Amino acid sequence: MLKQGTEAIVHTYCRKNPSVAKLEGAIRTCVELLSDCFAGGGQLLVCGNGGSCADADHIVGELVKAFKLPRPLGEPLKAALQEQDSQGKVLAGHLQGGLPAINLGAHIALMTAVVNDLGGEYIYAQQVAAYGREGDILLGISTSGNAEDVLHAGQVAKAKGMKTIGLTGQTGGKMAGRFDLLLCADSTVTEEIQDLHSAIYHAVCAAVEYELWGE
Repeated sequence: MLKQGTEAIVHTYCRKNPSVAKLEGAIRTCVELLSDCFAGGGQLLVCGNGGSCADADHIVGELVKAFKLPRPLGEPLKAALQEQDSQGKVLAGHLQGGLPAINLGAHIALMTAVVNDLGGEYIYAQQVAAYGREGDILLGISTSGNAEDVLHAGQVAKAKGMKTIGLTGQTGGKMAGRFDLLLCADSTVTEEIQDLHSAIYHAVCAAVEYELWGE
């Protein structure tokens, strides 16, 4: 069960946009999955193409460093840095608590090697095969729900015992039935879907942050 404050954050974001409000239950489930994953030492792998790759970068940015709340550095690392030297004390005072999230679309040299050697449709599946662990989560972003490289990544993720979340458009496309949880923006127009995706993942990131650092 989510904290009362976390529930309130989800509700507030949903109240701002009627199209997002339709997804309140799915957003709450997404927050629960991610919070449990991070609390258990898991990581989030995110992938998408074009604007969805940019959204993946945005999501990672909100998770790896503080988004809306202060995030004190975890005590074991903070204490170890403070024991080092004066620079360690500076680091301990400046760094923030972060969540392990990786945009699979950010590794240009690796992706071009996969394109050249294996084929472009495997750029994300290869990385999930390498990085993914049981208990991790893959977040695949595709406005159509039909991006082959994202679908392949989801298939590998499930084979590795990972949960899969899809951020997509109104119909869900081929993601429907293949991903464990879908967050379907209520539109079939790419730019409108992307606008809604921004509102959806900001709600998710704010709520996850509160669940782990709030109160």
